[in-house]
Amino acid sequence: MAVKDPNSILNLPGIGPKKAELFAKLEVSTIEDLLRLYPRDYEDRTRLLPIASLEVGVPSCFIASVLNTPMTHRIPKADRRALEVTKVTVGDHTGKLNLTFFNAGYSVEKLHRGETFVFYGTLSGDYIGYGMTNPLFEPLGNKGRVTRCIVPVYPLTAGLTNGQVTAAVKHALDIYIPRETIPEEILQKYRLPDIRTALWQIHQPADAQSLSASSRRMIFEEFFCFSAALSILRSKRTAKAVSPYVTDPTAFYSSLPFTLTGAQQRVIGEILADLRSGKTMSRLVQGDVGCGKTMVAAAAAFVAVKNRKQVAFMAPTEILAKQHFARLEPLFASLGYKTALLTGSMKLSEKKKCREALAAGDIHMVIGTHALLTEATVFADLGLVIADEQHRFGVAQRAALLSKGESPHLLIMSATPIPRTLALILYGDLDVSVVDELPPGRQQVDSFLVDERYRKRLNAFIRKQAVEGHQTFIVCPAIEEGETDSLKAAELWAQTLQSAVFPDLRVALLHGKMKGAEKDTIMEAFASGSYDILVSTTVIEVGVDVPNATVMVVENADRFGLSQLHQLRGRIGRGSAKSYCILVSDNQNQETRQRLKALCKTTDGFLIAKEDLKLRGPGDFFGSRQHGLPLFRLGSLNTDLEILRQAQEAAAYIIAREQALPPALEERIRRFLEQEDTLN
Repeated sequence: MAVKDPNSILNLPGIGPKKAELFAKLEVSTIEDLLRLYPRDYEDRTRLLPIASLEVGVPSCFIASVLNTPMTHRIPKADRRALEVTKVTVGDHTGKLNLTFFNAGYSVEKLHRGETFVFYGTLSGDYIGYGMTNPLFEPLGNKGRVTRCIVPVYPLTAGLTNGQVTAAVKHALDIYIPRETIPEEILQKYRLPDIRTALWQIHQPADAQSLSASSRRMIFEEFFCFSAALSILRSKRTAKAVSPYVTDPTAFYSSLPFTLTGAQQRVIGEILADLRSGKTMSRLVQGDVGCGKTMVAAAAAFVAVKNRKQVAFMAPTEILAKQHFARLEPLFASLGYKTALLTGSMKLSEKKKCREALAAGDIHMVIGTHALLTEATVFADLGLVIADEQHRFGVAQRAALLSKGESPHLLIMSATPIPRTLALILYGDLDVSVVDELPPGRQQVDSFLVDERYRKRLNAFIRKQAVEGHQTFIVCPAIEEGETDSLKAAELWAQTLQSAVFPDLRVALLHGKMKGAEKDTIMEAFASGSYDILVSTTVIEVGVDVPNATVMVVENADRFGLSQLHQLRGRIGRGSAKSYCILVSDNQNQETRQRLKALCKTTDGFLIAKEDLKLRGPGDFFGSRQHGLPLFRLGSLNTDLEILRQAQEAAAYIIAREQALPPALEERIRRFLEQEDTLN
């Protein structure tokens, strides 16, 4: 039966519907998908060793002559056909080796006495003797197909062998003519092989040099296509003209009961320059926990409302939205502007009243959660969108809020410090500002790594803090017992602490599966001092402000990323009392303990983030996969920085020329933009 799609892998020999289903598990449905299923590793079989140099347990290639005629014995089996065991001895000028083959009579018949072959296998043995089982072999005079070559090792799934994938890829290379994604002048400038050569050599490398050149080209392509897409986004943004704002924050500064840090004033200056430029602002403000990003955003909001524009301030949780509202509403009221709160848990009548006032222009700034995104929320004249904790929102959600105004400015805040390398990837279409200074008086948190041997001392310390009137966070990585093996479950641990460890203290439980109203009630009660201990999952990671909390205990700390642990640590040290973060882990892995000790040695979020990126990679940078983070199949942000720099340089040059792009590049960019929902 003919296949309608000429690019389907069903057109390849040996692939029917059942095998196509197996390939689909590897996200391969087309021939192009198959050719971009890059090997995860390679076996270098090009180095030939003498028999005397073979090492036990190390796969190796060697040349040897057959010294005797292979002898086959059949061992009867009651439950299946007889087992065929074939033995033969081979040798070279350095020694002899006994080879054993199981059920390989047909192929072993080719081993004629006196002829020379190339073998590939793994030596095994002990003091009794050495040998090799089922080695691959081929005549010395033949072109190497399984020996004397570099063999790709592919990602697999149950039912699919490496040989089957290799065969399918070879057929695909024979019939498929890939379209070039990189302009010829870029290929020449950076000395990159064309796409067809690169794909051949990455799947069937002739030698190490060819493999290196082809890998570099495909890594460059990944970075280049992504950077080109970001360049287009940036050019679209900067092409939008808007009315310049009058930017005088004097009244805002005067209303504050404290002086902003130099870093805050510098970043505010960068924002004000955007607002009076006549171009739409898209700026990321990142900084460490407690650096004062909220006041930076408040300054931008003040300038927007002073220019008779409305501001939408979106927070990822109701707890955080309420905290922002409690802090900013009195400030803006003193300046003569009205601030409202809009969250999902509000009564329908309250939400309706708020939305009517927004549509009428009677509310200058609204602080809320995803309730801001609904069709029912309409603005009279939205001029500035502020998104707090950017990594908690998808790009589509950000775009949905921006669509409620006529080219509103965008200010994104992130309390997760991001190494500049990763910021270039995640936010390449944004301008980046960094608040790199903490306000005076901010308490430094002391951090310690302990194991279960310190449990009694830790519990005594928690009790001592409670007696002195302070509170403790205890964070667990799981919610229910058995949800993840060996992890302390929040529910069971809270029950244990209340009934057996601290029966005289007040213990509360908080986790993400609770309803919003229930979470808010518990968090507000803890913040008001109604509980001594709050056992929680990472739902408290972002934005929770409890100045009286002085202890953060993280159970199974080895299961968290460094940046996530740093965020959790940032929940304490917000008051005048000394604060402590205790990481509990019985994991004795040297690398794991080194990672956790690194957190205890520094409170610099950017240093921690750099270490986290190095150890965990960008995919797990925020503990769970970053929404919208590009998954580069080959490129590494640790080892390919120079290729990244070149690709970004090349992409900016190509897009700036405003000439026609190669059709394949346009297609890759279009697919990326659609995937990221950034066409809005």
